[in-house]
Amino acid sequence: MDINYELYKVFFHVASSLSFSEASKQLFISQSAVSQSIKTLEKKLGQPLFIRSTKKVQLTPAGEILLKHIEPAMNLIRRGEGQLLEANTLGLGQLHIGASDTICRYFLVPYLKQFHKKFPSVPIKVTNATSLSCVDLLEQGRVDLIVTNFPNARLNHSYVQKTVSHFHDVFIANPAYFHLEQKEIALSDLREYPILMLDRKSTTSEFLHNLFLQHQLELIPEIELSSNDLLIDLAKIGLGIAFIPDYCLTRQSRDLFILRTKEKLPQRQLVAAINPNLPVSASTEEFLKLLPPEVLS
Repeated sequence: MDINYELYKVFFHVASSLSFSEASKQLFISQSAVSQSIKTLEKKLGQPLFIRSTKKVQLTPAGEILLKHIEPAMNLIRRGEGQLLEANTLGLGQLHIGASDTICRYFLVPYLKQFHKKFPSVPIKVTNATSLSCVDLLEQGRVDLIVTNFPNARLNHSYVQKTVSHFHDVFIANPAYFHLEQKEIALSDLREYPILMLDRKSTTSEFLHNLFLQHQLELIPEIELSSNDLLIDLAKIGLGIAFIPDYCLTRQSRDLFILRTKEKLPQRQLVAAINPNLPVSASTEEFLKLLPPEVLS
């Protein structure tokens, strides 16, 4: 099917903003030209791509399918243009990483520092998202590389480039409020205490809920948040027992203790992943070299 690239470009901007007027501003063409381009594309494809009303614009099921394919293609084109235009970066191009706030703070910062020192002219961009959402960014071609908790329900092994760290998740509490420091506690008994944990959009929450289900237990947390640092702060003031990755524990965590559980919690990993369906940029290859060598459990 011979369809002009410009029609897909117009479709992408309308689909991304769900606004014909916004797309016209981004493309520097008239709104009527945007509407005509969409009509032409719909005619060539033989089906409507948008549901138009006076209040809003929505994608049809066909439009949603098309966007899933167009978005990665548009991002790939942008990445190629960017690498060609960034002549001042010694041919490496921008480094764009996706990772959660926690992984950025407790793992990535030293390696970003090393990369910046080695290639000071290379722009570094970091997009924060949950480990689950980072996979979406990778599939859409919006980032070059992600560092994520693993297992990750959305990440298959074809994406994983290297395992860079292993860690255990731990339950932590303030001994002034929870007198469990000398005890070994079962998961079933933990349910009697207020559990503080990440929200359901995270791999850590998914991991703990699945762990309880494996022991035929239902987990009902007292508080669910999007920040491990905030969970630690709330554990310090005695609001409950927090569940966090052990690499989040620092000197500031001295007034907390790690609970001993009867059931052994499985080890998890931090992995660096790329999209095997997209070209790997030189900057991504250089950054991967800085990360720890393949770590065995």
